[in-house]
Amino acid sequence: MDIAVWIVTGIVVLILGGAGASKLARSKEKILENPNMGWANDFSQPAIKLIGVAEVAGSLGLVLPWALSILPVLTPIAGYALAALMIGAASVHARRREYAGLPFVLLLVAAPLFVAIARTIALA
Repeated sequence: MDIAVWIVTGIVVLILGGAGASKLARSKEKILENPNMGWANDFSQPAIKLIGVAEVAGSLGLVLPWALSILPVLTPIAGYALAALMIGAASVHARRREYAGLPFVLLLVAAPLFVAIARTIALA
């Protein structure tokens, strides 16, 4: 089971960490050049940067505390926080009627939630 949790953790970190880093590195105008990023019209530049920070921090929190055995309780907290963040993303996409990408976003709710639950059980 631990191998499966690490695999899912790695996938989540690559996807959300990469997405967050992209939001931090690019301007709102550059983000909007991608037709799949129309949601950025609804947010200010600082809000987009804050979303990026949350994704990167959550990704780091999903891996580092557990891998380093330093405050491992932070790993499930990061997983729950990332799931909550992605629920927010799902609601934005649903409100904008961007249904095509919604299954992927819902997968990004389930994956960190799986990691959080598995790590919570392991801590008990």
